[in-house]
Amino acid sequence: MYDPTRTAVVVVDMQNGFCHPDGSLHAEASEAAIEPVGTLVDRAHEAGASVVFTRDVHPPEQFEGNHYYDEFERWGEHVLEGSFEAEIVDDLDVQPGDHVVTKHTYDAFYRTDLEGHLDAHGICDLLICGTLANVCVLHTAGSAGLRDYRPILVTDAMGYLTEDHHEYAIDHADWLFGETTTLDAVTFDPDR
Repeated sequence: MYDPTRTAVVVVDMQNGFCHPDGSLHAEASEAAIEPVGTLVDRAHEAGASVVFTRDVHPPEQFEGNHYYDEFERWGEHVLEGSFEAEIVDDLDVQPGDHVVTKHTYDAFYRTDLEGHLDAHGICDLLICGTLANVCVLHTAGSAGLRDYRPILVTDAMGYLTEDHHEYAIDHADWLFGETTTLDAVTFDPDR
């Protein structure tokens, strides 16, 4: 059980570029994650818990002149600023009170307002879901743990490219810096 006053559901990068069949980095498991992620978001909204959506967004010129870090070299151009790919999938209920973080790297804490938002709202526990399990989900969860938040990966509400990637993310998080749970095990109780 999670205290909704101290818990946020963090939905990582559930965007058209990754989850929609027309997305350049579409993965079937990311598309399949829409329904369980939506269920988790609905539970959080009903309980009064915070919900944070991250959006991976890249200006076309972002990696020009970089010394090393270049996502376009690894993945090709994706989720370009202002594009259909960069938008959160329509099937998820983003409410006016939800916080949307625009990020430009795998880590949702890197040069964003996420930490300030969580601290301002007294959030300690993060139920993390979304896509890709071993990339942005894992990097965000690890970064959360280093900042003394309690990262909990919701294992059946994550997208991935291969089952091995999914298992790696779960094993690594569970072993090194966080916890794992399943959607069925997530309940909210303000008296916890």
